[in-house]
Amino acid sequence: MKKYFIVIATLTIFIIGLLLGKNLSNKKEEIIGEKPLPAPELAEGLRGEYGIDKNINEKTIDEYLNRTDTVYRDVRMLVDTASWENKGGDRYLSGYIEGFEIIPAPYLASYREEYIKQKEKENVSGLYQGKTLFTYNADGTYTPNYEESMDILKTIFPKDKNIFIICGAGGYAGQIKKMLVKLGWDENKIRDIGGYWYYEGKHSINVKETKDGKDYYNFAKVPYYDIDFDSLTEIKND
Repeated sequence: MKKYFIVIATLTIFIIGLLLGKNLSNKKEEIIGEKPLPAPELAEGLRGEYGIDKNINEKTIDEYLNRTDTVYRDVRMLVDTASWENKGGDRYLSGYIEGFEIIPAPYLASYREEYIKQKEKENVSGLYQGKTLFTYNADGTYTPNYEESMDILKTIFPKDKNIFIICGAGGYAGQIKKMLVKLGWDENKIRDIGGYWYYEGKHSINVKETKDGKDYYNFAKVPYYDIDFDSLTEIKND
């Protein structure tokens, strides 16, 4: 009888250990949240030309939120200078996906010539022409305009993380992906996930609000990376 109880006790402890181990494993997986990501793969057609990912995009992004191995960046301006309404878009950042932080692409680098021409064909004018961290050169390279430019870029887009980038329609995001890869980032860690204008998921944060019958934009809601160009040390290129 004593031997019987010892066997039962041993089995009980073993089962409890398995259950605890499984529970801890599940909790660890919850905390880490890292199920393997699908390999980068460009979408077909025009979306692929923009650089938008086939598997992780505005249609599927809800499945990939809140990962500890990933940073989420929305590269639209709070109020864009370009006439995006001419192609069915919005100058204003009227909303964003929960977990994404805003850093305007036009502040990071000047536009590629082909991008400017593409926008002209789409009847989009008035692209931002102000200060940028980097200048895009005709030979495909980027020149820093400030001594702090690279440090700022590394802070916003940490190299040891996956980087999911979104904008209005996918164009800005594609530009920033190309820029990061050119400057030494691992392209397999970066996804252009498309455009917020096409997002229909469950994690949208509305910035456009209505009070007393009047629309206004509550930008206080927006997690925003501000670049104070006036405080930076400009590089004088002779």
